[in-house]
Amino acid sequence: MMRKNMWVMGLLTTVMVAILPFTGAPVVSAYAWQSQASAEVKIDNFNFGPGTLTVSVGTTVTWTNHDDIPHNIVSPDGVFKSKVLDTDEKFSYTFTRAGSFPYFCSLHPKMTGRVVVQ
Repeated sequence: MMRKNMWVMGLLTTVMVAILPFTGAPVVSAYAWQSQASAEVKIDNFNFGPGTLTVSVGTTVTWTNHDDIPHNIVSPDGVFKSKVLDTDEKFSYTFTRAGSFPYFCSLHPKMTGRVVVQ
């Protein structure tokens, strides 16, 4: 049900972005709302990009492994942990409280990142 609701919200945002230029309303406000609902981190060349991501409470962050090597995403304090992700596999987590959330790949511990939730 939640996935369907997120799909509908994405569709409505897309429609708003397509229609707003013709109404004179600012398109930026529609895009800003959409960017707060979700954010992406790309895993590529043994790096998390961006290394530090700042989002609002309630944002779902999705990590996608673009490397040919498996990786995972682990929070050292146990807040979240993915399975091992093969190429093009994804892991998502919704941040429900403010704070700074470091993470790393337990298979390659020098790979680190941070999500800052405001």
